[in-house]
Amino acid sequence: MSYQIFTDSCSDLPLDFVEQQKIAIISMIITIDGKEYIDDLGKTFDRANFFEQLKEGKQAATSQINIGTYYEAFKPYVEKGEPILYLAFSSSLSGSYNNALSAVQMLKDAYETVDITVIDTKAACLGEGLLVYQAALLKEQGKSLTEVAEWVESHKMKLHSWVTVDDLKHLERGGRISSVAATMGSLLNVKPIIIVNREGSLEPIAKVRGRKKSLHYLVNKTVEGLRNDAEQTIIIGHVGVPDEAEAIKKALLEQVQVKEILIYSYGPTIATHTGFGSVAVFSFGEERI
Repeated sequence: MSYQIFTDSCSDLPLDFVEQQKIAIISMIITIDGKEYIDDLGKTFDRANFFEQLKEGKQAATSQINIGTYYEAFKPYVEKGEPILYLAFSSSLSGSYNNALSAVQMLKDAYETVDITVIDTKAACLGEGLLVYQAALLKEQGKSLTEVAEWVESHKMKLHSWVTVDDLKHLERGGRISSVAATMGSLLNVKPIIIVNREGSLEPIAKVRGRKKSLHYLVNKTVEGLRNDAEQTIIIGHVGVPDEAEAIKKALLEQVQVKEILIYSYGPTIATHTGFGSVAVFSFGEERI
């Protein structure tokens, strides 16, 4: 039986892949300079211009997806009896997941048959995207909704996310670090290393001095954690620094042989909170710490 894979724009996968795989996207809303924009994976949203605005220090904000948006997105599939598998942005970082569950309950109150599976990926950005990417390929191979959902549930806690940022002020604005820590860190050229933990929250776990050392840290930790290397797809994400992403790819390939290493830009939802210059590496390994 056919089914529809849904995700949200926080997954940050490239538009051509999403359209090729016929993945349905629910967009988040970005506000910058008082104007609202739809994060539609770059279809109309000008990512390059947005990244430049972040680089200039402009502040942006994001909104969670509301219940009504989910209801209207899911409703046509319910009405035609097509099952849905929705892979959601981490519930520890957004209320969107819980709003999706509320929309599903509203649909169940309104319709006799509702077949919607909602999974909290406990991931964000291209970490969530990597789970969606693999789910789409499994569907393409003929796997059922149940089989794909079981794969995602069994692998989401094996997803490793290693992140660094270049501008501490964005972490300060998001309440991740204090203003004193941001100021001192900037003066000392300290770069935080952040993971997405088992709860799906961002957790600073290390600090290194200097940009180059922070990028080397991401490479080393990714290599340490890899399992089933030959079958691995690794995704490197970045905000406006493709040359550094390419350098990380080269460093990884000098140490490991994997199926593929893909490089994509963050979308505006996550870039809003990490700032210009953020870089992350997403891969699979042992259970998350």
